[in-house]
Amino acid sequence: MKDRLSGAPKIVTCASPISRPLTLFTALRGEGGKRSPVSNLPAHDIGRLALQGGTAKFAGQALNFLLRLLYIVTVARLLTPADFGLVTMVVAITGIYELFATGGLSTAAIQTVAITEEQISTLFWINVLIGIGLTLLCMMTAPLLVSFYHEPRLFWVTIALSPSFLFSALGAQHSAILQRQLRYIALTTIETLATLCGIVTAIILAVKGFGYWALVASAVISPAVTTASMWAAVGWVPGRPRSNTSIQSMLHFGGTITLNSLVSYATYNLDKLLLGRFWGADKLGIYGRANQIIMLPTTQIHGAMLGIALSVLSRLQNDPARFRRFFLSAYSLVISVTAPMTIFAACFAEDIVLVVLGPQWWEAAPVFRFLAPTVLIFGIINPTSWLVLALGLQKRSLAIALVIAPLCVTAYFIGLPWGPSGVALCYSTAMTLWLFPHIIWAVRGTPISPSDYFHATWPPIISALIAGMAALLVRHYLSAALLPLWSLVLEGCAMTLVHVTTLLFVMGQKDLYTKIFSILKPNAGESRVVDA
Repeated sequence: MKDRLSGAPKIVTCASPISRPLTLFTALRGEGGKRSPVSNLPAHDIGRLALQGGTAKFAGQALNFLLRLLYIVTVARLLTPADFGLVTMVVAITGIYELFATGGLSTAAIQTVAITEEQISTLFWINVLIGIGLTLLCMMTAPLLVSFYHEPRLFWVTIALSPSFLFSALGAQHSAILQRQLRYIALTTIETLATLCGIVTAIILAVKGFGYWALVASAVISPAVTTASMWAAVGWVPGRPRSNTSIQSMLHFGGTITLNSLVSYATYNLDKLLLGRFWGADKLGIYGRANQIIMLPTTQIHGAMLGIALSVLSRLQNDPARFRRFFLSAYSLVISVTAPMTIFAACFAEDIVLVVLGPQWWEAAPVFRFLAPTVLIFGIINPTSWLVLALGLQKRSLAIALVIAPLCVTAYFIGLPWGPSGVALCYSTAMTLWLFPHIIWAVRGTPISPSDYFHATWPPIISALIAGMAALLVRHYLSAALLPLWSLVLEGCAMTLVHVTTLLFVMGQKDLYTKIFSILKPNAGESRVVDA
């Protein structure tokens, strides 16, 4: 029997004990109606589910941001830079393995227009085999890391982190199912629960004096909770793998995505490897914390948008006009938030570090300021991944990554003699130089032109610059005598007010953002989600 939408064999829901999930997820499973866990969405459902999912995703990412910020503020005062540096030494290497845990197959399952249960079951078992192999490989890496860093404590840290790869592999296809169905209410709940479990575990262990083991435990607990929750929410148990299932195109897509991720990961983590090897755990801890807090807002924003944008744009790839409208609307939102964050971070680096990390992290302030431009750079270039992946241009994404790699590596080596600050400054300079070539290359041949991209970029950037100057004036005349926390609050409020006012009225963006936010009204028409 053929599925009426895809022409593929009809997808049948598997019956199993897990189809009676925990009470927490009963409502979440109802979010998808009666359709099979791996069914393909009817076109008329995309608008409604994108609206619901987008709202839930942004709310969840805002909550996750606050939780992670609370985590950083708390744990930074309980642990030392060396504790963070030890874990970063391991993750800088073993984090590469995490890229292979899904094999890019979850992204392939999302990007594919139609997929059967037999195909996704086969992909699941491939993920499991990869996860088992990576867990064993991580264990074998332990003595090598001890030898490379001359740090014996890394042996058991590496062993303890190894199960996380299997946990990630076990949940890869369940995550893809939720994303294909745009069930971002369920995904957001799961992500928040996993984040909270990891944070609580780390704080309890840190308070009890377990040092860097608090960070290790958090890194293992979060993926375990994520995978268990996804299984409960989806209510699907994979069938046996079948050799005659047509998955070659998805394997090829996933392989290219994985190779791309590998190149990107190596590029953006070599700085930590070099600092750990030549400057030690303490300096690496300082650099790593500064990098984490400067990238946290961008990571949360991109994380909120990537899944939704990829799911929606993949289904609009044959409708260039709607594809273009949805992309530019979503991109405008990203830049309008990212630009003021960059200016604010650069202007008030010392106070941010003092409030978030504490006075013992004072050395992180110049590193934080030098890394600030990367917030805006990645905010501008990251959305190009929505385009290339949704349109099946993964080879172009890989080619771009292969060009970025030597540019960043050269910058790291130039800045390395000057320690964390030197690496941060050279890295930001390299990414700034790469901005325009990246955009022109990424959008070539897509429904988005370079002029579209730049036209959507400059109003929020100009508005953020004006708002930054206003915040500096507030600091000079009003907040200089306040405590750092209240000074940041006052400056942030002033900057937000000026940025929003300038963007909407001086830059003439009121109609654009009114149209975008009108889709968040409960009675908004479904099609407006992709027509905004």
